[in-house]
Amino acid sequence: MKSALIATALLAGSAAAFTSNAGSQSTSALKAMPERLWDSMVDKTERSKAVPFLPRAVNLDGSLPGDVGFDPFYLSSIPKDFSGFIQPPQWEEKGIPTLYWMREAELKHCRVAMLAWFGWLATDGAFGVTLRFPGEIYSVENIPTAYEAHNALVSQGSMGFLLLAVGFIEFCTGAVLVEVAKGASDREAGDFKLDPLSFLKGKSEEEIKRMKTREIANGRLAMLAFGGVATQTALEGGNHAFPYF
Repeated sequence: MKSALIATALLAGSAAAFTSNAGSQSTSALKAMPERLWDSMVDKTERSKAVPFLPRAVNLDGSLPGDVGFDPFYLSSIPKDFSGFIQPPQWEEKGIPTLYWMREAELKHCRVAMLAWFGWLATDGAFGVTLRFPGEIYSVENIPTAYEAHNALVSQGSMGFLLLAVGFIEFCTGAVLVEVAKGASDREAGDFKLDPLSFLKGKSEEEIKRMKTREIANGRLAMLAFGGVATQTALEGGNHAFPYF
C-alpha cells in the first residue's frame, strides 16, 4: 500500500512539472507571435450592417454615400498604395489610400454600366424607338441587334475610334488621380464637377449625400442589370432581340 501511494505521488509531481513547463512554453509562443494583418483590417467591436455575422471592415464607417458595410472580402481594408498603377515609382512621393481608389473605381463602373444598359436597350428599340447613329452602316439592316454590334463594328473600323476615345478619357482621369496622389488636390473620389443640370446647386450637405447615395445605388443595380442583359442575350438558343427571352 505504501509503495502504491509513493508511486502515485511521484507520478502526480511529474505531471505537474510537465504541465507547468508546457504552459510557460505556450505563453511564450503566444507572446512571440507577430500581430496579424487581419487585426488592422477589421473593427472587432462592431458588426457589418450588411453582413451581420462578419466584423465591420475598418474603413467602412458609414460616412461615404451608399456605405452599408458590404465588403465580405475586406478589399477596402487592404493596406496598399494604389498610386503605383498610374505613375512610375521613381516619381516623387505619392499615395492614394485603398478606400479612395476603390470608390473611384466603383463610381466609374457604375456610371459606365448605367450608360451601357440604357444604350444596349435603346439600340434594340426597348423604349419604343430604335436609337442608332445616322448612316447606313449603323442601320438595323446591317446591325440587327446590340448583340451583333461588337463584331460588326470591329470589322468596319468604328471600334478603333471608340478605343481612342476611351483611352483619352482614361488618360485625363488618370492625370486627376496623379494630382491627388501628390497631395496637390483634395478632390473627392469620383468628383469631376460635372453637373450640367445643376442637380446639386444650392442643396444642403444632407441633400447632396442623398443624391450621391441614389447615384451609387442605381449604379450598382445597373452593373447587375447590364451583366444580366449581356448574359441572357448571349445564351445559346436565346433571343438576341428585345426582350431577350
